[in-house]
Amino acid sequence: MVEFLQQLINGLALGSIYALIALGYTMVYGVLRFINFAHSDVFMVGAFCGYYASKSASPFLASGTVTAAIVVLLAAMGVCALLGMIIERLAYRPLRERSKLTVLITAIGVSLLMEFTGQLVFGADPKSFRLLPSKNLQLTGGVVFNTNQVVVLGLTVVLLLALQAIVLKTRIGTAMRAVSFNHRAAALMGINIDMVISFTFGLGSALAAAAGILYAISYPSIDPLMGVMPGLKAFVAAVLGGIGNIPGAAIGGLLIGVIETMVSGYVSSTYRDAIAFAVLILILLFKPTGLLGQTSVEKV
Repeated sequence: MVEFLQQLINGLALGSIYALIALGYTMVYGVLRFINFAHSDVFMVGAFCGYYASKSASPFLASGTVTAAIVVLLAAMGVCALLGMIIERLAYRPLRERSKLTVLITAIGVSLLMEFTGQLVFGADPKSFRLLPSKNLQLTGGVVFNTNQVVVLGLTVVLLLALQAIVLKTRIGTAMRAVSFNHRAAALMGINIDMVISFTFGLGSALAAAAGILYAISYPSIDPLMGVMPGLKAFVAAVLGGIGNIPGAAIGGLLIGVIETMVSGYVSSTYRDAIAFAVLILILLFKPTGLLGQTSVEKV
């Protein structure tokens, strides 16, 4: 039982990171009906923004403190929000009326461009990035909590609640839901479609940056290709929860994280990456809409 609880805690911490990345996929799909595969590389850029922001802030703020961590987090989220809006403006907006296949190929191209540009700018070698000191807390029964896991879980909950509030309680959130439902009708009602889509990209990219910082807290080594596998697993999480459904993306991310750690703990770590894609195949075979997705009829 102790081992099960330990694996569950580890899985929830890992799944929280997948959930934050998956939210970006699902929000963009909800508004534009395509998968932004460059999103996983925004996650990588967020981690590197945190790395360089922490170095820049070190003369003014003591490293390893909560204040320094908050400053680094906000800086990374701001830079990646701007990056997401630039990507949308330059790469996707001119193709909005083109076929989905054209946009998909462009997204893959943007992803490769960011990865190889990252290798050129940041260097191909991994960099050590430890934002907060870690400490193990042992509970009654032998279950061990790492303080960084508490930070990851707590911050993920805060960001999810903030996102839910933005989507459900604000005017821009209402506009996002209107555009997701019918963008042509939303435009006729006076909603600025371009502004809403740009905001959606910025918001999703900010969450990806936060995921990059949390990933660096949990696994303090970053490199320009670090977003490839977490991005693919987050995509699986978005499909598992129901692509286009925000709570579904969060639940899917947590489930993928828990399943992955359980497989590593009870079967073999060799299969931890393969299990995510096995889940994707099963979902596509038996419930293509995902756990919380709804079946819709598309007119052609």
